[in-house]
Formats: sequence, C-alpha cells, structure tokens
Amino acid sequence: MEKFSVGQHDFYLNDQKFQILSGAIHYFRVHPSDWQHSLHNLKALGFNTVETYIPWNVHEPHEGQFEFSGGADLQKFIELAQTEGLYVIVRPSPYICAEWEFGGLPAWLLTKDCRLRSADPEFLRLVANYYQQLFQILVPLQLTHGGPILMMQVENEYGSYSEDHEYLARLRELMLANGVDVPLFTADGAWHATLAAGSMLEEGILETGNFGSHAKENFANLRAFQQEHDCEQPLMNMEFWDGWFDRWGEPLHVRDQDEMVQALKEVLELGSVNLYMFHGGTNFGFMNGCSARQDHDLPQVTSYDYGAPLNEQGNPTPGYYKIKRMLKELRPDVSQTDPWIKDSFSLSQIPLQAKVSLFEVLDQISTKTVTKYPQSMEKLGQNYGYLLYRTITKRDAVDERYRIISGRDRAQFFLNQELQATQYQEEIGTDILVKQPQETNQLDLLLENMGRVNYGHKLVAETQQKGIRGGVMSDLHYLLDWEQYSLDFSRVAELDFTRRWEKGVPAFYQFSFELEQVQDTNIDLSGFGKGVVIVNGFNLGRFWEIGPRQSLYLPHGILRHGHNEIIVFETEGRAKEQLNLVKEPIK
Repeated sequence: MEKFSVGQHDFYLNDQKFQILSGAIHYFRVHPSDWQHSLHNLKALGFNTVETYIPWNVHEPHEGQFEFSGGADLQKFIELAQTEGLYVIVRPSPYICAEWEFGGLPAWLLTKDCRLRSADPEFLRLVANYYQQLFQILVPLQLTHGGPILMMQVENEYGSYSEDHEYLARLRELMLANGVDVPLFTADGAWHATLAAGSMLEEGILETGNFGSHAKENFANLRAFQQEHDCEQPLMNMEFWDGWFDRWGEPLHVRDQDEMVQALKEVLELGSVNLYMFHGGTNFGFMNGCSARQDHDLPQVTSYDYGAPLNEQGNPTPGYYKIKRMLKELRPDVSQTDPWIKDSFSLSQIPLQAKVSLFEVLDQISTKTVTKYPQSMEKLGQNYGYLLYRTITKRDAVDERYRIISGRDRAQFFLNQELQATQYQEEIGTDILVKQPQETNQLDLLLENMGRVNYGHKLVAETQQKGIRGGVMSDLHYLLDWEQYSLDFSRVAELDFTRRWEKGVPAFYQFSFELEQVQDTNIDLSGFGKGVVIVNGFNLGRFWEIGPRQSLYLPHGILRHGHNEIIVFETEGRAKEQLNLVKEPIK
C-alpha cells in the first residue's frame, strides 16, 4: 500500500520527497468519451496528479435524488486516472466556485430556510445527506485503500466569503465521520485577510494558495502566515491560473504563453502546483456561472477553454509544448511521452428541415402550473433554463403601462404573441408601454435564468432566485391568475414540427444529417440570435450573437454513426436556413 504524507517542508510519497505536479480536469466539463484522452495528455506532459472539483448540483440535482452515472460517473474518472498512472486530488466541498452554476450549490437549496456556507444546522444537515452518498464512492478510492486519491479539500476559498470557523470544523468532522483518512487542505487567496478567515492551521489542515503569478511574494505570504501560527507546511499553489474565463459580450481573455510559462517555472522552483486549468472543457447545458457585480451581473460563456494547455477540444496548444520543454529543463528526470491529438471535421450547408414556434408547442415542451400570483423558478421546481408566464387581461386603456416587479435574469414581454420589450437585470421593473387594440389581451413573458453567481457576496438565497419573484403590474395593480410553463429541453423529441411557425418569436429549428465517421466538430451559429442547441437529445449549451464566440464545440461522443439531429432553440427571431459544422471554433 502506498503512503502519502504532509511534512514540515515537503510532501512525501512512500517516504520519498514528492513534488506534486497536478493539472485540473473537471470530469463534468468533459464528455466521458474524452476523459482518457485528457488524462493521457496530462501524464504525457510529465505531470503526476490530476485534480478535480466535485459539484454538488451535478450529483444531487434534486433533493434526495443522487446521480453518479454517465457524465457524473466520478468513480470511473478517478479509476481512469489511476490506470494512466496519475494520482488524484479531489475537492468535494459543498461550494466549488469554478465559474460553475451557483458555485456548485444545488438550486433547490434556495427553497430552504437556511444560510448557505455556514454552521446553520439545516445547511449542515443537507450537506451531511449528500456526503453520506458521495463518500461511499470516494473513500475506497483513497490512497490508504489502494486508490489514487492523495488529498481532499475541506472548503474552497472560504476566506473570500466568510470566517465561520465552526462551519469549517463541522465539514471536517463530516468528512472524517464518513471515512476520509487522507490529508485535508483548504485553498485561499494568498494574502493575510483571506488566509486568516479561511485556513484551518490549528487543526493541522494544509493551507494552499491560489494565484497565477508572483510566486515568490505569494509563497512568502503563505510562509509568514504559517510562522505566525508556529506552523511549517509544504508550499503549494493549488490554482495556478494559466488563463482565464470569458463572459458574454467581452473580448476573449488571452494570456501571453511565454509569460505564463515563466510564472509557472517560478512556482515549480519553490513548491508544488496544480494548473488551473489543464483542460478547461465546456459548460454544457445551463451550467455556466456568473460573475457578481453590484448592479449588472456578468454571465459566463458556454466554452470553458480558459486558455489552458489543452484547448476546449482536448488537444495540446502551443502553451502545452512550452510547459513541456520548461519542465524537462527544470526536471530532467521527469518522464514525458507524446500527447494524443484528435481530428475534427466540417460539413457545410446542412439544410433546415423544419421549424415551429414555441407558442405552438408549449404543451409538448413544458409542464404547466397554475397559480394566482406568478412564482419563481425554484418554487415551481425548475432550476435552470427558461420559464414562460401567461395571463389574460381585460383592457383598461389602449395605451397601457406594464412592469415586472423583481425578476431575473432576462425577460421578453409579448402582447398577443408579439414582442414588445426585452429587459435585463437592471432594466426589469421599468415601464413597458404598449398599445392594446383588443378588449382582451394575452400576456406572455419568457424569463431566462442566465446563470447564478459562483463567487462573492451574492452567494445568498435572497439574490439568486430566478424568474418572476414579485409579480407583474398593469398600471398600479398586480395581475392575477397565471399559467406557468417550465420548459424542459429533454422533451425535444416530442415536438411536432408540422405546427405553425411565426416570424419574430422564439422557435425551434430542426436540422439533420448523416455521418459515416464520427469526429469532433464545431457548430457555426453566426446568423442566429440567442438560445441553446440540443444535439441528439443532449443540451450542448447556450449561444449568443454578442460573442466572444460564434460557435459551440461538439464532442464526437455526442454524435452517432448514421442519423444525427440538431435542434436550435432561438429566442430573438433570427435564424438561418442552413447550418455549418466547422473544424475550428469561430471567435
């Protein structure tokens, strides 16, 4: 049985000094058909460890319903890592940040009366229920049980959120009670305030630092904090930010690769490292996070390329080879091999097969709930995506003023199925002025959850409920008697495309094609407005014409030999009669 330990100045593996050379690969952001490809390329670089967060909202999407199969098969991912000769660091804390929806917290927590990420007994009870299931998988995979897991994280960047050390202690106790016996660690920004708020040095827990440059200064801060507590620990950069994430409507983040490699070399000369990210992957479905701002939050894009050594597809970038050369010069004893490289294909002018308006197929794509006042998404049991609200009103005036009171994140307001206004966070609540030629009018409001914040002061229940949270007013009074349609994109196979399509309203567009050979590709969505793409029943993710990307990466594992179907749900009334698949992403 192998043995791993945390010494005063070094890590030890089987009683020998061990420098952790780790790279982050999030199994939940990479299609399972590509897990081994990414893990092989990490080992080929000369690294010895893979790190991954574990998102609670993936594994308990609904309270008491646990998922550990398919893309959530954590055990398979860890066992594949061991097969590739890699050790594993796992970060199973309730909160992960990671630019992931709600920082990994399940949206159903928003219906609970508890304070998140605190010693609130109700929150800890819910964490305990989850941990009871999760650690049944993780405990047998620890190094102490013959598996590859070296270390586990207690909480993530807690010093950038709160200082509830009772909460941290309770999490540690839950982990130990569930059988965790490998070393534990915390990870925080490497300055005194966050280290003091988030560390657990008094309990002997390893404190690591997250930073992407200035290793000498940041490691000096870590060392000074340890000495302040009469403690000496190995130095580890748990998140070396080799790139950065992107947000809608902003330029792509690009880091100079020579500068990045030099900054990484500085880390390796002083301690251990985990590249964040090694392979970024994709925020499939509705799982992108959102950057919190005081007024206008900034949702992140579907691609989590991150500028990492492997691109979104999983192939080596120029930065990969630069790191590989630097590492060999610094550590001539390291074992390196050739990386695997996947091919991609293009297919032009796939014709539009059929199209149908959302209003025509609500009965096929949604679940209807009727209430007196409109309800939030969470109260209706819908965590992500889109919700359509409908009511019938009697005309009080030809020129009428409507307002949405407390809604998130994006609202499209239709009168008799004609678009009147589109409002975002800071605009919601302002007047929507319409002309009502008819005595009786139908209001439809399509609300989109564009992603809950994943970091910062807004990680509280009061700010993250989506949909209509207050109500809708006509003039000075609230409207009653609402039908609410929770859109379910897993039901696209039920759509009847023989029904009517109308210009200028949200609609579904169906494309199909045949394949003899299955490879990776990218869907060119230039010319479309905003929406999501479903491929063979799989929710690939969001697109938006404001960029910075105009395509979505499509892994080979989602495609099939023979017949394939792409359904584009588009909300702005802008679509094309043909669809192109391209080899490279469009930026």
